[in-house]
Amino acid sequence: MRFDVISIFPEYLAPLELSLIGKARRDGLLDLRLHDLRTFTTDRHRTVDDTPYGGGAGMVMKPEPWAAALEAVLAGDSKATDARRPVLIVPSPAGEVFTQAVAHELAEEDHLVFACGRYEGIDERVLDWARDSYIVRPMSLGDYVLNGGEVAVLAMVEAIGRLLPGVVGNPESLVEESHADGLLEYPVYTKPSSWRGRNVPDVLLSGNHGKIARFRRDEQLRRTASRRPDLLDVLDTTGLTKAERATLGELGFDVVDGRLVRRDPDPQP
Repeated sequence: MRFDVISIFPEYLAPLELSLIGKARRDGLLDLRLHDLRTFTTDRHRTVDDTPYGGGAGMVMKPEPWAAALEAVLAGDSKATDARRPVLIVPSPAGEVFTQAVAHELAEEDHLVFACGRYEGIDERVLDWARDSYIVRPMSLGDYVLNGGEVAVLAMVEAIGRLLPGVVGNPESLVEESHADGLLEYPVYTKPSSWRGRNVPDVLLSGNHGKIARFRRDEQLRRTASRRPDLLDVLDTTGLTKAERATLGELGFDVVDGRLVRRDPDPQP
């Protein structure tokens, strides 16, 4: 899979040389190329920004350097066709929310291009123009604002890259982690079994795999209900077992018309 990242601070992406993503690059599982936007400017000051039309604070990134950079990336993709366009991801607080489901979707693509905006963002005409050759997807990590897109790209490249075959040594770890099935991951423990007066739950020392599986599933439900109850609002209830429904009932949730509904803790008489 190929990743191209365009930024005025390509050195910001240096952590992608480390850990599993760095190893995947060295092993040829992931082709990641960094591009300095300033090399696509034409003035001696290598200017990439200007004042916004209509007034207001801050600066806006100029369209022509971005067009030149995106054209160069596209020219280097011999497989690009009208039917197979690269996906252009533009980190933006005004974009769709990047989730684990989106990461899985993007991991099926052949070529992802990331445009790291700065200042007040990229001239909107660039995104409109790029739709002729790219599938353009503005993307947000969440409801907050960063100084630039590089931090978001670091997170997205790692989240997507680790899903590629061979990147993570044990594929089973991808199945049991948080958000893999719409729930948060269960708590994990290691040796020693007793530490500073706190003991590992007895069931995990029992050797009874059925009970362990049930304990972990119950803990997933409890942790999700406590920390991210919004995830239960969209949980697929069709596959819930009788035991899982019972646990959710203890947590104050009922299945109504195929959806989980939080029970009123204080019903009016």
